[in-house]
Amino acid sequence: QVQLVESGGGWVQPGGSLRLSCEMSGFAFANFSMRWFRQFPGKDLTWVSSILTNGAPSYDDLVKGRFRITRDNAKNTLYLQMNNLKPEDTAVYICAVTIEGQHYRGQGTQVTVSS
Repeated sequence: QVQLVESGGGWVQPGGSLRLSCEMSGFAFANFSMRWFRQFPGKDLTWVSSILTNGAPSYDDLVKGRFRITRDNAKNTLYLQMNNLKPEDTAVYICAVTIEGQHYRGQGTQVTVSS
């Protein structure tokens, strides 16, 4: 059974940092690319970042230079380090993986950036 569980969200002031984690189980973690999405209130999921099996990252332009995606294959965990956060980064952050055409996602973790 594939499971994805995010953690690390919370409230932070503009300019602050948070590190999100996504613990995964039920599949061979090291063999798959991973993604982070975010969902603004009343909106569809928006892609934030991806990481390939070789660790190569990619980012949406809105977060490039501020966010960093990493993975720890020994811990089956995906991370998103978010720096210099802005109020417009406020959203629910969701990790996801696609396995043999089936999309899996976690419940999400809320990130709120405000003063």
